[in-house]
Amino acid sequence: MAITQQQLLQILPNAGAKAGVFAPVLNTAMQRFQIVGAKRVAAFIAQIGHESGQLVYVREIWGPTAAQKGYEGRADLGNTVVGDGFKYRGRGLIQVTGRANYAACGEALGLDLIAQPELLEMPEHAAMSAAWFWKQNGLNDLADRDQFNSITRRINGGLSGLKDRLEIWSWAQAVLL
Repeated sequence: MAITQQQLLQILPNAGAKAGVFAPVLNTAMQRFQIVGAKRVAAFIAQIGHESGQLVYVREIWGPTAAQKGYEGRADLGNTVVGDGFKYRGRGLIQVTGRANYAACGEALGLDLIAQPELLEMPEHAAMSAAWFWKQNGLNDLADRDQFNSITRRINGGLSGLKDRLEIWSWAQAVLL
């Protein structure tokens, strides 16, 4: 199931012209990582819609906040060099974060994201990294079972932004199901 620019705009009305940029690259990424069928696509679009501010942000806004300062030296993220927290801050439509995640994503996509982390800001890589993360974390299976809160936890580590995510998911289901 391919998603059209018009459908993206119905689901993510604040995306504006970005819907036209992202529709084809999302379709390519979703096909590659088996995000197929209305349930999977609706859940995926809802989550990336929230994570990216409706396709507006492909790089984490940096304060740095207290949480962002905490990225430095986090072994679980692979941030072992001073400055890794900022350099490998969230990028892509699902906000891949941390040196280790950039390395794994880059290996999977055939990109040198350690040397060029900003590649995840390009629409095709932003979409592909999100779809890779989705598949890598077993989110297709959760989408098939309508376990949206579990998907949110795997992406976010908690339920941050759940109200917005659920609202977008509702719109996606109305448009796609």
